[in-house]
Amino acid sequence: METLNFDYIIIGAGPAGLSSAQYAARSGLKTIVLEGMGAGGQVAQIFELENYPGVFPAVNGYDFVETMRKQAEAFGAQIKQVQVSSIDKRGKDFIITTKDTIYTAPALCMATGAVHKNLGVPGEEELTGRGVSYCATCDGPFFKNKKIVVVGGGDSACSEAIYLSTLSDNVSIIHRRNEFRAQKAIVDKMLAAGVKPVYDSVVKEIKGQSKVTGVTLENVKTGEQTELECDAVFIFAGMAPQTDLVDMIKKDQQGYIETDEYMQTSIPGLFAAGDVRSKPFRQIVTAASDGAIAANTAKEFIR
Repeated sequence: METLNFDYIIIGAGPAGLSSAQYAARSGLKTIVLEGMGAGGQVAQIFELENYPGVFPAVNGYDFVETMRKQAEAFGAQIKQVQVSSIDKRGKDFIITTKDTIYTAPALCMATGAVHKNLGVPGEEELTGRGVSYCATCDGPFFKNKKIVVVGGGDSACSEAIYLSTLSDNVSIIHRRNEFRAQKAIVDKMLAAGVKPVYDSVVKEIKGQSKVTGVTLENVKTGEQTELECDAVFIFAGMAPQTDLVDMIKKDQQGYIETDEYMQTSIPGLFAAGDVRSKPFRQIVTAASDGAIAANTAKEFIR
C-alpha cells in the first residue's frame, strides 16, 4: 500500500475543511483534504445562500462551495475523494488509512460535519425515496404543486420550507414547540412566504404504501392525534456529529468534539472545525472561521 506524507491532513471538504485547506496551503503547509462524498457537505444543498458576509446577492450553495474548492486548490492544497477507514497515531504522526493509500501528517483536522437525524417513526424508512426526503433542493422539484410537509423548527427546516414554498403553495411545517428555534429573520421570511405552521405537534407515523399519502400528528400538550394529507415529508430533526473515526477524543453530551478557542482537541496536533465541533452557533461563516483558526494553529504546532 502506498504511503504519502503531508504536513496537514483535513478530513471533510465542507466550508470548514476548505477554508482550513486554503489557509494552510497559503502558509506553506503541504496540505491534503480527504472527502468521501465530494466537496460541499450540506452547503451544496442550499438553494439560496444569502447570509454569508460579502456574498450578495444570494448564490447557489453548490456554486459557493465550488468556488471555495477552486480557491483552496489555487493555493496548492490537494483534494482527494476517498473514504477514510481509520485514524491512528504513531509517535508524532497521525496515520490515516484509506482503501489504497496511507496518509501521514503531524497535524490533522476533523471537519467531518454532521448529518441529519431520523425521526424513527413507522413509515419513515420504508418510504424514504418515495416521498420521504432529507434534502429539499434534491427532491423538492418532484413535488411541484403538491402537498408538502416539513418537520423541524431550526434554521435548516425553515430555510428549506422557504425554498419548497417556491414550488408549492401548500407547505406546512410541523414543530414540537410553540415557537421556532430558527433565527427570527428566517422565520419571518418563511411565514411571509405562506408556509403554514403547526405548533406543539410531532409526527407519529408517515402513511403510504408505494408513496407518501399523509402523516399522523400528535399534539404534545393534549395527546390528540390528527391526520394530515400530503405527498411528501421533508425531515430536518436535528443533526448528529460525524465522529466515528475519533472515538478517543473528548466530546460533549451531544457527541460533538470539544476544542479550545484555537480548535485544539484533547489530543495534541488533532484539531476540529465546523459543525462537528461543540459550539453554540453553527453557520457557514463560523465553520469557515473555525477552519482558518485550525490551520493557523496547526502551522504554529508544526513549526
